[in-house]
Amino acid sequence: MDPIADLLTCIRNANAVGNPVAVIPFSKLSFAIAEVLAHKKWIDGVTKPGKKAKKTLEIALKYSGKTPAITGVRRISKLGKRVYKGWKTLRPVRQGYGMALISTPQGLLTDTEARKLKVGGEVLLEIW
Repeated sequence: MDPIADLLTCIRNANAVGNPVAVIPFSKLSFAIAEVLAHKKWIDGVTKPGKKAKKTLEIALKYSGKTPAITGVRRISKLGKRVYKGWKTLRPVRQGYGMALISTPQGLLTDTEARKLKVGGEVLLEIW
């Protein structure tokens, strides 16, 4: 199972039906991705209710009226094909209106932060 793909699918499905909250199983990587999305204002917030094996993530989705803040999400690096890029080859997503999330030695960074720090890594996803 791929926790990143599960996270993106739950967000995509919750946005499609207009749910205010998406609930997914807890993983450290999913929680880190959700925290970055909350910090960059793509979602309203993330909480992790439950204990031990019953932990989940509740992601509060952001809407303006009835239109969701997240209009599209795409998984770049998959289980069968990992995608790595250096800082020089990172390009803006949707001419700067989107964001790419990159797993670097310094942790999870956006594409603009990775270019600024001059580090590359595995491109996990794109969001716009």
